[in-house]
Amino acid sequence: MSGKKIIVSVTNDLVTDNRVKRVCDFLHQNNFEITLVGRKLRNSLPLNDRPYKTKRFRLLFNKGPLFYASYNLRLFFYLLFRKTDFLLANDLDTLLANYYAKKFKSGVKLIYDSHEYFTGVPELTARPKIQKIWKRIEKKCLPKVDKMYTVNNSIADLYKDEYGIQVNVVRNISSIPSDIQTKNRKELGLPEDKKIIIFQGAGINVDRGAEELIEAIKLVSNAVLIFVGSGDVIASLQSKVKKENLHEKVLFFDKVPYKQLLNFTRVSDLGVSLDKDTNINYRYSLPNKLFDYIHCGIPVLVSDLPEIKKIVSEFEIGAVISSHHPEEIAKKIEQLFSDDKLYLHYKNNTQKAAAVLNWQNECRVLEKIYL
Repeated sequence: MSGKKIIVSVTNDLVTDNRVKRVCDFLHQNNFEITLVGRKLRNSLPLNDRPYKTKRFRLLFNKGPLFYASYNLRLFFYLLFRKTDFLLANDLDTLLANYYAKKFKSGVKLIYDSHEYFTGVPELTARPKIQKIWKRIEKKCLPKVDKMYTVNNSIADLYKDEYGIQVNVVRNISSIPSDIQTKNRKELGLPEDKKIIIFQGAGINVDRGAEELIEAIKLVSNAVLIFVGSGDVIASLQSKVKKENLHEKVLFFDKVPYKQLLNFTRVSDLGVSLDKDTNINYRYSLPNKLFDYIHCGIPVLVSDLPEIKKIVSEFEIGAVISSHHPEEIAKKIEQLFSDDKLYLHYKNNTQKAAAVLNWQNECRVLEKIYL
């Protein structure tokens, strides 16, 4: 399918959305003419490494109902006046504009990539009136998409059961660039004589175990916790660290481009993913940072959630906590770092897992959808 045009839309600033970047790279390699649409914020980093067109809207509103309304209106008119063969909507907050644009475009296929169980995120479950609005949008639009895929089997089953539609699975498995110029700990501003535990990602938000992890690191000797990325709770975490004088135990680094992020991951000793089972979306989470940890060869510590636990247990690449008590988290970390044989076993197994869990295998699903 050579020379087909596709417009890909998201509501973020395009910089750190690695799932969308990987899909666009796949489409580019298969000769699609791509336009990736998002928005531009005051602190948005430049986009210098994309071999396809990008468009970022500047909006008057950057959060809340006015943002979603203004973005979808702007996106609708942008899509309306551009020729394309495919529309790819990423997550429910872009689907409405794509849905209505498709109505005016004969022969255009609408594909939907749901990065999560959108209406189950805690930001919506805590506000049932707002959740109902998004649910109505979902019920109106989702059954009319031509093809859909999501991040894991559990979420796919939820959509299948609710709407009776075919849902493919393309997991958030990273593909490590081969041209990374690896930096050492000193160059990254990290201690060279301590164990480093990394919590990374663009979604360091509520109910993801960050607060308990800070409490736990107090109890772990000769170790430093680093946060690399962004999220809703970063400011409160920084305040906590400052208030409790933990600046030598907990370090913060702003979001950086993906290749730079992996420098931090590679020099770390343990990667953590501690989502809580507070809502459907988190219960079935399978975050891409897990695969970053695997590909960078570091063992993991994860919460007891079905999708992520299945991978950790199947490949024996780390430990699973049964609760979010800081004492248990600290105990698990100490056990990993004090048992050299066990730690090496987990570390070696990350290589075996990476040979199976890779983006090349996930692209086979994308081939069936797009080609």
